[in-house]
Amino acid sequence: MVFPPEQVRTFLAVAQSLSFTQAAVALRLGQPTVSQHIRKLEQAVGRPLLVRDTRSVTLTVDGEAMVGFARSILAAHAQAADYFTDAGVRGRLRLGVTDDLALTQVPRILRDFRHLNPGITLDLTVSQGVQLQRRVESGHIDAAFLKTPAGDGRGRLVRRDRLVWAAAEGTGLQWDEERPVPLIVYQAPSPSRALAVRALEQAGIRHRVVCTVRGVNAVLAATRAGLGLAIFARSLLPGDLLELPSSTGLPELGEIDLVLLTNPHAPAEPVEALATAILAHTNRIRPIHGTRHWPTESTRARVPGTRP
Repeated sequence: MVFPPEQVRTFLAVAQSLSFTQAAVALRLGQPTVSQHIRKLEQAVGRPLLVRDTRSVTLTVDGEAMVGFARSILAAHAQAADYFTDAGVRGRLRLGVTDDLALTQVPRILRDFRHLNPGITLDLTVSQGVQLQRRVESGHIDAAFLKTPAGDGRGRLVRRDRLVWAAAEGTGLQWDEERPVPLIVYQAPSPSRALAVRALEQAGIRHRVVCTVRGVNAVLAATRAGLGLAIFARSLLPGDLLELPSSTGLPELGEIDLVLLTNPHAPAEPVEALATAILAHTNRIRPIHGTRHWPTESTRARVPGTRP
């Protein structure tokens, strides 16, 4: 079987956004072209990859499998193209990433990216997501890898992840009617902070901010010191912190998107090479050391009114 890269790239865009319209915008293609690429790819594999109606798009079981293959195909195609061209992609790429991604997913991505694209000069900026968005919009950086609220629609969706409550083991944290839930949060505006506060308020659970920080290192330090609860994307949760399950009575936090924002005036080939490198690693993202959960038999930290 032969899977043309343009069809595979279109399928991956639809699979990530679950929208033909959003995929067409992200790829700068007409929607009929997107539909044609999907139809030809499904004909090539001989199985339906997507189930679509007037309201929604969902992946079939074969479509879920094809997502992983698609990332590998695009990564291999980019590597082969670089190898068999005289110079490969050249240029300068100014990339911004948030500090939590810089400490976890990004080093491996950039190592492979530089290996495959030696002709691209990479300038890296690590900052908060809101600041990176502004720098992309102002043209001071070409692309930014960061988190946005789920379904926000900005940029190219890399991965949708679930937010979780986290705490350090053995810190003796307690909260009840007399003691509000202690929170460690980023300075506003912060998507995770806003989601946490809204979820607690909607659940009628009292809370107080015990620590406000600017970067992930401060979040980690305060959480490990047992000052309170922090909020992490599940794939970015360090192995020495515990995920608090729903049995503690804490509300669900919902999901968050990891996206790649690009300036429309950025150099197209370096940006596409970066996107390929990021997408190729997405299916490998797992919790850093495997997620561990807060002991379910513990009742020291339980919202009043919930069952043990």
